[in-house]
Amino acid sequence: MNDSIASPASILILVITIGASLWAFYRDQTLFRKWILHPYSFVRQRRWFTLITSGLLHGDWMHLIFNMLTFYFFAFTLERFVGSINFIIIYFGSMALSSISTIIKNRDNYEYRSLGASGAVSGAIFSTILFVPTERICLYYVICLPAPIFAVLYLLYCIWAAKKSQDFINHEAHFWGALAGVIITIILFPEVIPYFIGQVF
Repeated sequence: MNDSIASPASILILVITIGASLWAFYRDQTLFRKWILHPYSFVRQRRWFTLITSGLLHGDWMHLIFNMLTFYFFAFTLERFVGSINFIIIYFGSMALSSISTIIKNRDNYEYRSLGASGAVSGAIFSTILFVPTERICLYYVICLPAPIFAVLYLLYCIWAAKKSQDFINHEAHFWGALAGVIITIILFPEVIPYFIGQVF
């Protein structure tokens, strides 16, 4: 079955995210100011909508391409497993929850801003792993690891990178987005726990 037919929510989110990012790149850069997650303003002006709108924008081409390629490899598969409505809940739930720690940590930091779909994409990756734990995940098509091992190493790396904090990537959002994806999936599909354990062991 064609991916776009079997996964309509995924194709719609993909198109909207790419479209919004390109629009901000080339047509209206004020969109960054309007839609970006700015914890200082989020707390004081109740800009709740930026939990979602910031996930539709990306800082540059590489940021956009990496996130959308990863989205493509996992989101379409996940939607076929859980259905469109549940996929939307998992994706945007992970997107919103991934930013909570960032908001708390930077609520008094006027200079801090965050954008990108990385938290939501991490949630989609980890949700998918619950359904296909025996699959192997390849990094840059070179290093391939069993999905559960990849998941553990990914979380450990996020923790390490967040503490190191020598780049402008919000590694905390990756970590919390991944956990949010797992938690939301388990709430929606509690039977996935014994299935995952049975597949792994």
